Amino acid sequence: MRYSVYIFLLLFLLYGCSSSSVREQYGLKLKEFPIDCDSLIKSIEVDRLGDTEFSSEVTQVDENIVKVHIRFDLKDTVKQDDWQVRIKPAFKPEFNWAPHLTPTVNNIIDQHVFRSPALIATDQQRGIVIIPDLDILSRSGKNRWYMDMDAENNILSLGMSASKVSDHVLYERQPGAVYEGGIVEYGFYIIKYTEKQELANPFRLPLQFMWNKWGHDRLVKLSSEDFEPYVKYTYNWAFNTWEKSVWQEFTLNGKKVGAPVFIVNTTQSPNYPGEVNEREFRSIWNQAWFSSLRSASGLFRYARRTADRTLLEKANLTKELALSFPMKDGFFYGLIGTDMCEVEMDGKKCNRSKGWDHYFWGNSNRNPFTWDARQSPFHILDMSWTALLMLRWYEELEKDERLLAYAETYARALLGVQYENGYFPGWLDLEKLQPMEYLNDSPETSLSVTFLLKLYEMTGKEKYKIAALKGIEAVKEAITEGRWEDFETYWSCCRIGTPQWVGKKVTRNNMYKQCNFSMFWTAEALLECYRITGCFDYLKLGQRVLDEMLMTQASWQPSYIYVNGLGGFGVMNTDGEWNDSRGSLFAEVILQYGKLLDILEYKERGICALKTSFEMMYCPQNLKAKQQWEKVWPFFNEKDYGFTMENYGHGGRTSLTGEGMGEFTIYDWGNGAASEAFNRILDRYGAEIFQ
Repeated sequence: MRYSVYIFLLLFLLYGCSSSSVREQYGLKLKEFPIDCDSLIKSIEVDRLGDTEFSSEVTQVDENIVKVHIRFDLKDTVKQDDWQVRIKPAFKPEFNWAPHLTPTVNNIIDQHVFRSPALIATDQQRGIVIIPDLDILSRSGKNRWYMDMDAENNILSLGMSASKVSDHVLYERQPGAVYEGGIVEYGFYIIKYTEKQELANPFRLPLQFMWNKWGHDRLVKLSSEDFEPYVKYTYNWAFNTWEKSVWQEFTLNGKKVGAPVFIVNTTQSPNYPGEVNEREFRSIWNQAWFSSLRSASGLFRYARRTADRTLLEKANLTKELALSFPMKDGFFYGLIGTDMCEVEMDGKKCNRSKGWDHYFWGNSNRNPFTWDARQSPFHILDMSWTALLMLRWYEELEKDERLLAYAETYARALLGVQYENGYFPGWLDLEKLQPMEYLNDSPETSLSVTFLLKLYEMTGKEKYKIAALKGIEAVKEAITEGRWEDFETYWSCCRIGTPQWVGKKVTRNNMYKQCNFSMFWTAEALLECYRITGCFDYLKLGQRVLDEMLMTQASWQPSYIYVNGLGGFGVMNTDGEWNDSRGSLFAEVILQYGKLLDILEYKERGICALKTSFEMMYCPQNLKAKQQWEKVWPFFNEKDYGFTMENYGHGGRTSLTGEGMGEFTIYDWGNGAASEAFNRILDRYGAEIFQ
């Protein structure tokens, strides 16, 4: 059903927060919509653009979806700082969701973070979803689009305005938007919810809609052979062309150990014309992001498949290093680092390592307490991840009994600190091993659930299953309110709301500051709960969590993202990343849900997530990215093939001249991690999973 209304309707003069003091608005006639929206939407108000009135066409897509198309025919150039459509629900939502936070009236959700863009508002009986028309956005030229969620006043907005990045990363509306004479279009879709299953998982329908409309048809057919060159570039880069900077080999207590270094930057390229300046202290990590043991397991798989004894030895040296991390009453450190010094080279101060004769044990300094890794507390999340990886190595690669013993020693200590309510603490004091202030009731607990279930499966000891199921019951409260808080949410590069927002919603948005890392751990934990218990409720709840995580995955390819971005992940609702390296970690669990629920969309999204984790690699296969790399670092050549930045557009902007490309590689969160994911998926599911 289709109709057009040329609107010369009620003209409102409102005094609002726009760039001019008077805002002229028209109201769309909801009673004339082809489906019943009147019971869900109180009003839709549309600004004038200059002195020009507009035409509006409303098209029925299906029984629950309409498309609204707005068109201006400008006679002359119009300078107007802000233009908006404001949608006011006819009910007071209990749940709100938007892709980015807008804590003040000055903030907007800029199109840069339109990965799977939607505004969602629901109560117990009904709900609406607003999705920008990405086809129109793709041809909109220089006029930037935005969204906003004003939950306090119950208004969902879409609009056009110039913007600036403030903080890391929020956006603010800016003056200066100019619309040249001719046709200016805007559009959006409205999805209405009235069914229980739609309200129970408000993310499923918009994800399905966006993927079918803008994702599926842009997929490139892939096979396992298409991934192999990236893996070869990775290992050639780490263990050949960049080996001098990347590979670390030394002796601990008479035992030879080794692993790729935590981070390298472009000054360490064999082609760099200047002096090396190390970005951070030289170190090797076993932590939730940066896991040398995870990467080594992938190297082990590859070496076994290709009969490469040299690479197999390197993988085993990294396993030996992980087993060398000292314990304290069952808890263990998360990194080994070296002392650093500052040297002056040609008048420039450079950061250098003193070498592995000057090593120390420490923990991740991405925490609320100290930037000094030596003083950083034990992080339960990091230890549970490393212990889980040890169990996987033992089960899938080789029966090294030391791995199982190390993991179970930790598990016994872990059970001793579980709270009565089921949660596990965030951090433990280094000396007293007592819980510290933050994240003692967070979904970081989910990773410990997955670890304990795996240990139960391997040992048959009921105490591990009991503790795990108690933990997931605690996490359920975080799921329904969207409280996705973890260490990365507050103590990584984005410090907005740290610590004042911890455990509190941003009032204007009715949302917490969120990170998709804890969504992943929880989706995986619920999948394991279903697998161990056979209870379907775990699987359905896990699907809801998975879908919320997938709202941070790109369902389309914007023209202003100058690398291949379809299927790439962002991170949180206050940051700007595309194609983040976590896609390689997320890929397998997306594929697992796809296989269990027989949903093709999940299978496609999973393969896309894996593929985009290689998209930031400098190599001939990634032509768009390669061109961008060479604009920023013109000395790059074939010796740098394999160099991989962890994400794109992190600062909230991109450009044709290379803005957003970055300057470092973290092997255990970039190329090494992506290669591990491919090797593991290939081993576990076979080449047919890629078809």
